[in-house]
Amino acid sequence: MDYLSLIDRLNALDACAVSDALDTLGVEGVATGLTRRSTKDKVVGRVQTMKLSAGLPPEGVKSHLGTQSVEQAAPTDVIVVEQRTGIVAACWGGVLATAAMEKSIRGVIVEGPVRDVDEFEDIGLTVFSRSITPRTARGRIHESAVNVGIEVGEVHVEPGDLVIADGTGVVFVPAAMAEEVITVAERVAARERLITDAVKSGEPVTVVMGRDYETMLGTQEN
Repeated sequence: MDYLSLIDRLNALDACAVSDALDTLGVEGVATGLTRRSTKDKVVGRVQTMKLSAGLPPEGVKSHLGTQSVEQAAPTDVIVVEQRTGIVAACWGGVLATAAMEKSIRGVIVEGPVRDVDEFEDIGLTVFSRSITPRTARGRIHESAVNVGIEVGEVHVEPGDLVIADGTGVVFVPAAMAEEVITVAERVAARERLITDAVKSGEPVTVVMGRDYETMLGTQEN
């Protein structure tokens, strides 16, 4: 798979066009309810996953959660974290954010709480999360696996999937379908541009939306 080419094409789109493409193909990929906590940047890249569990790490494990993910990540990567233990404890903070920026990691998406949000803004790392809390992870949760399948919202996410996250939300694209999804999303975006141009040219919005919008997703091959 040519990840760089696919990421470049995905970066030219927005979350809504990709969501519409997934709808067209009958695939679930939208993780609703995650909020961008810092910067106004869009995050697009290849997924690296991290799964957290309750309690102390196994005997002999000394590394802090998140450090393995940062060390293993490439500049094309977005770190995606599952913290669904039910324990209110942050799984990403300022030191990890600094380390991620030093590795040119594209962003972080957390199914769970984060902390040090003001630092993220100063550092310039774009972070999405389910919630925020000042409460530390120490003694409460630990990193149980890196680069395994995880759950974000109602979406199953695998390492190597693609993700796009912007001000509207977070959308995951299964790696095996990335080319197809992006191609359909590009058609959606092109059709929406034509609709917008029609409105700008003076056509009544009721006519334009009635004629084109409601049938747009079902007519991608036209």
